[in-house]
Amino acid sequence: MDAAERFQDLLLRHSQEAAAERRDAIEEVLWRDFGLERAVLVLDMSGFSALAQRHGIVHYLSMVRRMQLTAEPIVDGYEGTLVKFEADNCYAMFPDVAAAVSAALELNQAFAAANADTPDELDIRIACGIDHGRILVVPGRDFYGVPVNRACKLGEDLAGAGEILLTAEAMARVPDGLFAATALRFDVSGIRVEAFRLRVG
Repeated sequence: MDAAERFQDLLLRHSQEAAAERRDAIEEVLWRDFGLERAVLVLDMSGFSALAQRHGIVHYLSMVRRMQLTAEPIVDGYEGTLVKFEADNCYAMFPDVAAAVSAALELNQAFAAANADTPDELDIRIACGIDHGRILVVPGRDFYGVPVNRACKLGEDLAGAGEILLTAEAMARVPDGLFAATALRFDVSGIRVEAFRLRVG
């Protein structure tokens, strides 16, 4: 049984176990064997639903492929792990928040430089969300946890083109003076979200 199969097996056993203390024991094993503390970065390509409507799926997919080829070496360059590409999103994790922010800044710079040489309909603009905390990682497959969900919410739903949004938890781990950011609040599904915005360009 490989790691992914074992992870799924433990989850199934947890869901079928009636005794609370046994569920707790299974959860402890999951966190012991698959748990990590990491910075999570979620990148979303801005405006791509409208772009696909206007120019078609081939145009959309070709730009997604360009994003992937640009993002992977930048993530690697900051000791990051590329977890997956999904639609027009990139999901990655980093050893610390400073590395995640540095990667997000370089990603924006790389796409801005490329955009200078392409017509508007081929320009790639991105939005990024970053959080930090304990997550469950299935190597080579996926990752899960509150930090993943919050980074997704920031990157996919709340950040605009050229924005990097960090949770308050992530910002608290950035050394003083390393990056300038503006504090802001969002109300999402009745929940107040404290975040920080870094605008690029």
